[in-house]
Amino acid sequence: MIYVTKSFLPPVKLYKKYIDNIWKTNQITNQGPLLKELENKLKKYLHVKYLHFLSNGTVALQLALDALNIKNGEIITTPFSYVATTSSILWERCSPVFVDIEPDNFTIDVSQIEKKITKKTKAILAVHVFGYACDIDGIQKIAKKYNLKVIYDGAHAFSVKYKGKSLLDYGDITTCSFHATKLFHTVEGGCCITKDKKTNDKLELAKRFGHNGDIHKQLGINAKNSEFHAAMGLSNLPFIDKIINERKKISKLYDKLLPEIQKPKKQENLEYNYAYYPVIFKNEKQLLNVISRLNKENIFPRRYFYPSLNTLPYLMKKQNCSVSENISKRIVCLPIYAGLENKNIEKIIKIINRII
Repeated sequence: MIYVTKSFLPPVKLYKKYIDNIWKTNQITNQGPLLKELENKLKKYLHVKYLHFLSNGTVALQLALDALNIKNGEIITTPFSYVATTSSILWERCSPVFVDIEPDNFTIDVSQIEKKITKKTKAILAVHVFGYACDIDGIQKIAKKYNLKVIYDGAHAFSVKYKGKSLLDYGDITTCSFHATKLFHTVEGGCCITKDKKTNDKLELAKRFGHNGDIHKQLGINAKNSEFHAAMGLSNLPFIDKIINERKKISKLYDKLLPEIQKPKKQENLEYNYAYYPVIFKNEKQLLNVISRLNKENIFPRRYFYPSLNTLPYLMKKQNCSVSENISKRIVCLPIYAGLENKNIEKIIKIINRII
């Protein structure tokens, strides 16, 4: 079976070394020593000021909204993302206002944001889709003009650099996912990153019920992560550059042997992480034909992202986003992961080329 991705697992001896330490300390959660070690190493690796290792990327988005005091308002966001981006907004009792995407890298179309802003608008929640950078300068200019907060969903952007610094270091808060399917994973996990000390302090309290010892300071939830998850992160982090290099080689082979198919446009000033390999077919019929043929060979790409989130059945208000709706019907992510053999890549490419 060849799936769209395969979780990297470190040498079991390395993971066991950290597990043995858990047995020595007998602390398995509640901001333990391994969790703190992982936070410090991630801050150093990513060159960011404040980082909170959390239970997952969805909770990270919800905490980001709470920490920036965004409640009961409208949030400008993208329809082209995983459902967690929209569900986090709804879960916090806010309203998503969808702005269509640009067709080259599928990030939010900044030229359409201002006309969607109202007196109820509180923030912009944009996504670095597949690790490609949003128009950060354009978004920041609009946010400053209208006094809006900026949150970036950087679930795909681990290790990506933009203009010489981590893509996760922009906005008021950037979140990331460390789910098992991600480039860097902790089995389950995520984080919030910020540069502001006041925001950092709110996140610190919010993630552990809002209290410090017996002093209850604010409303909070349980967003902590465990020592076991931190141990996986500590075991995986030393291999991240090797993982990216392997994915880069696979991506280059796809590029070479799939020259005619539409792909995201390469961006200037971006050091990419090769976390995904999306391709866009001429129409949905062709896409479904490719998926069917690949599935018959036990190869399972993923329709990522589908459907366009503005079409979700539980939304109260329907909003038109024609570019996102069109691309979501024609895009699929091909298998890419460390250890994927060239012969299997060539098999995938042969099937696709035969159809297109």
